[in-house]
Amino acid sequence: MGTKRSWEGQPLELHPKIDASDITMAEAEAEPQGASIISIFENFRDELDEHHDRRERIIKKSRDITALSKKIIFALQRVRATNQPLPPKIAQENETRFEQIRALFEAIVPEQLGIKGWRYQRQVSPGIQEYIEAVSFDHYLRTQTLISHAECQSRLPADILLSEEDYLMGLFDLTGEMMRFAVLSLSSGNAAATQPEGGESNHRPTLASSQGDIVVDLRAMRAGFEALSVPRRHFMLRDLQKKMEVMQNSVEKVERAAYGILVRGSERPSGWTPDISGPVEVESH
Repeated sequence: MGTKRSWEGQPLELHPKIDASDITMAEAEAEPQGASIISIFENFRDELDEHHDRRERIIKKSRDITALSKKIIFALQRVRATNQPLPPKIAQENETRFEQIRALFEAIVPEQLGIKGWRYQRQVSPGIQEYIEAVSFDHYLRTQTLISHAECQSRLPADILLSEEDYLMGLFDLTGEMMRFAVLSLSSGNAAATQPEGGESNHRPTLASSQGDIVVDLRAMRAGFEALSVPRRHFMLRDLQKKMEVMQNSVEKVERAAYGILVRGSERPSGWTPDISGPVEVESH
């Protein structure tokens, strides 16, 4: 067996001797490097733990806001008139709940400072949408007008971001509450027959002004929503299609109830109320 040589012709050692001091120095150099890598991953772990803990805290507060907003809406459904001050008892109950909701939003503010405001927007968004639904319904019953984005933002802490998407989603849900309010009002027998100058009823029922205004307002909202143009890749498009269908169905129910009173009311006996329990086919406009 020949001897292996270098390019210069010198014999090569196949098993060179390794000095123990060299091994010790290499281990000493590798140990700080390994410790620094471990510390980096420990920092990553701490950041992820902090992120998940903050996310869970925001989700919990958002659910509490949603629950309080639903209670406000349930209380408002007991109101029977629009464009008037709310009954004192209901107004006092809801004012207490609004204060509790504001306290929850203020507790979320430290969790969403700086760039974290967008990072956790999806977690707080359901609570904001439900709150917008409650605020807009309260505003509509008091003034019979639609609350603006700026008015909604003014009722939130300054550091809570109210995106246009959350505002619109809240208004979509508002149509469902307006539908329930209108249907209950229409089916309660508040329509009256018109009276000619002679004093005898001609059995042609009419809607009260507040009832007719709700129908008109809902149709105007439907026209506005259907005019929305959302890019296909926008994240709002996924929820928009479902909410659009529900909104159209709600308006159709109110229209059918009003139709049953106005158009065909003269054919039915006094005290009749419309049947709105059946399904409604939604047409595209």
